[in-house]
Amino acid sequence: MSTQSVRELEEKIAELKRRIPPHSVPPAMLQHLEELEEQLREAREADEQT
Repeated sequence: MSTQSVRELEEKIAELKRRIPPHSVPPAMLQHLEELEEQLREAREADEQT
């Protein structure tokens, strides 16, 4: 993945974290956050290998 993809994922994660309510977090939001963070980790690892 490109550096731009990493940046886009970081922005999506930041936006989602801003939208998460402080109490009673919906499980779907947490799952989506975990998926985005996993994609970001994989993108960063791919960038390191190139």
